[in-house]
Amino acid sequence: MNNGDSGRRVIDGRFRLEARLGGGGMGTVWRATDLALHRNVAVKEVRPPDIDLAEYDPQGARLLRERVLREARALARIDHPNVVTIHHIVDGGEGTYPWIVMELVGGGSLADRLERGPTDPVETARIGREVLAALRAAHDAGIQHRDVKPANVLLRPDGRPVLTDFGIAAIRESTALTATGSIIGTPDYMAPERIAGDDGGPASDLWSLAMMLYAAVEGHHPLRRGTTMATLAAVLYENVPPPRKAGPLADALMRVLVRDPQARPDAGTFDRMLTAVSAGAGVGTSAGVAAAPGEAVADAVPAARTEPTSYRLTPPQDAVPRSPGPAPVRPARRGRRAAVALSAVGTVLVGVLAWTLLPDSEGSGSSASGDSTNGATADPSADTSSTGTADKSPTPRRTERKTPTNLLTPDGIRTAVKALEKETGRDRYGNLTVYPEYVSAQVMVEGSRTGYQQYTYYVGRGVQETPIKAQLAGGAQPMTLDGLAWDRLPALLAEAEKKLNVDDATTRYLVVKSPNDLFDRGAEMLVYLSDEYNRSGYLQADARGKVTRVTPAD
Repeated sequence: MNNGDSGRRVIDGRFRLEARLGGGGMGTVWRATDLALHRNVAVKEVRPPDIDLAEYDPQGARLLRERVLREARALARIDHPNVVTIHHIVDGGEGTYPWIVMELVGGGSLADRLERGPTDPVETARIGREVLAALRAAHDAGIQHRDVKPANVLLRPDGRPVLTDFGIAAIRESTALTATGSIIGTPDYMAPERIAGDDGGPASDLWSLAMMLYAAVEGHHPLRRGTTMATLAAVLYENVPPPRKAGPLADALMRVLVRDPQARPDAGTFDRMLTAVSAGAGVGTSAGVAAAPGEAVADAVPAARTEPTSYRLTPPQDAVPRSPGPAPVRPARRGRRAAVALSAVGTVLVGVLAWTLLPDSEGSGSSASGDSTNGATADPSADTSSTGTADKSPTPRRTERKTPTNLLTPDGIRTAVKALEKETGRDRYGNLTVYPEYVSAQVMVEGSRTGYQQYTYYVGRGVQETPIKAQLAGGAQPMTLDGLAWDRLPALLAEAEKKLNVDDATTRYLVVKSPNDLFDRGAEMLVYLSDEYNRSGYLQADARGKVTRVTPAD
């Protein structure tokens, strides 16, 4: 209903909306006035981007409603000064979307603060301690936050942080609400095990907190890349570079930012490390940490493991990844059929992020240039024997080539494509993404112009099928790869090195984008370079390898 005097919308006859404060994947937050108590409040309007969701996907609409109510109940269970307070829930019942009335935190978010520049190590440690206190209260209540990031840390006018937006919190007794294999959260700050499809635990929230503090004190995110998929790959397979501006905070951050959650310090130990920094005592660089006043914490922190841990990716069945991807369509060969799941709305609604490019490797597999020596060995079937000396009749040598160990080459791509087409019996694609260690492809379902299934080719292990089944969207058209000028790749990489303003690139990859009839665009090849400080640029070329656009790093 509307207030007759102001014309502004009034919710539940009591909360008058004043101004929009922000929005996200699950709705919009408003500054509002509580007309009954004459105070300012924040009201979260939970509404999907698609207002017709309830008509064509009632199950998705119900899931959204249940998730929001779960957020409110989760927050109501936590009584802590660093957790936003819930005042009221407006629930119109089945078929409606609820509103959550919360305390209004007036100092903006940590993301707003960081737009003005990085924080110093002592301030960062202080913020970290208070956010950690909020997380510990949530963990004690059986709740994992799952989306710790600067935008979800609000600041009171005196600078004290308040953790908010538990909308994707995983309450232990309500895990059935999360689709099997779904990945929810902001990819930049997600722990590797959560990206890989594991439920994670309190240690995963600690990773997210440490990554947030790293970005705050350094002024950049160490693993953010040019695309979401590249960022996810970096989180899973690249080591976090040591911070340069963190001073005494550096050791605490690096002890938490290790891939193996079992090797991370627990919340109590992390708190003692942050306390030492915020008190000006510093943190040791050996096995122990400098104690906060009155505490002895030497040898409290386990040594950080440097060897990478690999996780199996279990993506959701109903998420629709973005479809970059290239070339004219010709009839597909016969092959295995794959069912197509058409539930894209789940991704739009609850921020479920599915990604299937990542290899289930025993090594880090993240070297960006040259031959990979970690998880990128020659095909076991290749001939590695030499002529025996005991037998006078020489053994005939095989003439076939060994499997390339660097797939970001013309021969490497041809090898991967040949293996993909042999395994699937199909030769039409959506997008194709090539890293030195693996090639990920959206292979079209036979007889369909939109449905695809994800496959990945790994050096030494061949083709592996993933559970993802989805559709091309946004005008993207299926393509064959026969017309792509793979031999132009070395020249494109060389030109990228000269023109993209990325002097010390740590990541190199190729994205082949399919034709798009909506934008009247043909197949394209995009070469990306990025460095350890997330400076990224790309070079765009047509299917023949002619450069059409150069976008250097800032």
